Amino acid sequence: MTGPFVIRVKDIIRSPGEMREHSFEVPAPEKWGEGLVAVEAGVPIDLDVRLESVHEGILVSGTADTEYAGVCSRCLTDIAEGLQVEFQELFAYPGEEATDFEVQDDHVDLETLVRDAIVLSLPFQPVCQPDCPGLDPATGERLTTSTGAEQREPLDVRWAALQDYTTDHDDDAPRAGAENTEES
Repeated sequence: MTGPFVIRVKDIIRSPGEMREHSFEVPAPEKWGEGLVAVEAGVPIDLDVRLESVHEGILVSGTADTEYAGVCSRCLTDIAEGLQVEFQELFAYPGEEATDFEVQDDHVDLETLVRDAIVLSLPFQPVCQPDCPGLDPATGERLTTSTGAEQREPLDVRWAALQDYTTDHDDDAPRAGAENTEES
């Protein structure tokens, strides 16, 4: 069993209380993520892993540091952010427990564990900044908070006739019922 995510654990198998720590960097083997952002193939993933032998198997815990890239969900500008995730899983000895992860040939393969932790931590609606105003619905231009121009809501065509209506001349027109009160 070989691969960049495979760690040999022969020296701690069935030795409860034994522990080993590993730090290494591996490239993402393929694109991880299908949404607006993803970890692209070849992007480095820094792993700090702790392997502990327990009665049931090898307990693996650690952190993965990497970077995701994609587009902002509001304004569609390119973004790239760092991502750190924690993971923990028991790799059971063969025949011990029915789990998704097992010690195989005195090795543990962390690829599925690390991939799942990273993909599940990717933001569903990533933004370039917390208060990103997004795109203007009428023009499609990116709205920015630095523009001094007042942003107007797009006018519904049913209300277009009222757009030029002003109240400037309301004081000059006689009010209804005002004529009757003066003659009395």
